[in-house]
This record gives sequence, structure tokens and C-alpha cells, in this order.
Amino acid sequence: MKLAKFKGAFDWHHHEHEDELFLVVKGSFDMEFRDRTVTVRPGEFLIVPRGVEHRPVAHDEAEVLLFEPASTVNTGNLTDSERTRTNLERL
Repeated sequence: MKLAKFKGAFDWHHHEHEDELFLVVKGSFDMEFRDRTVTVRPGEFLIVPRGVEHRPVAHDEAEVLLFEPASTVNTGNLTDSERTRTNLERL
């Protein structure tokens, strides 16, 4: 389980081997897929299956719990992105 805060548009990416579950704690965000956009509000969750290209977009800051393996890299297949985080802060 990871807690993330984000605002703005993230990079388009996918995860080869992991599904991701996004549970909104505060705020809301849009999950953009190549063929549609899904808005996720507080208390709601969305599962992105492995291999599906996606991009989270938060117009205002969103607080989101991510349920995924600890080894999951936030930018998925974009390992050379400036947004890639491999050394996460532990609470």
C-alpha cells in the first residue's frame, strides 16, 4: 500500500506485470485511458489491469492509496522518466 499526493497530469505509461488499485482518500482525479476517461471521487476506487496504458490527471491535489506490489515502479514502462521514484519514503 502506498499513499500518494498528486496534482496535474502524469505521464502515459503501463505496467507489464502488475494491476494497480487506486483508492481516493481526498480530492478526485481523472484516469485517462486511450479510449475513455474515468473520474474517481473520495471513497471510490479504480483498478487498472496490467498492460493497460493510462495517465492519472488531478485538477486539484488528490490523496490516493495505491494497492500494488512494493516493487511496482510508479512510471511503469517509462523507467528513464524524470518522475520515476524508486526510493520511497516510509511512514
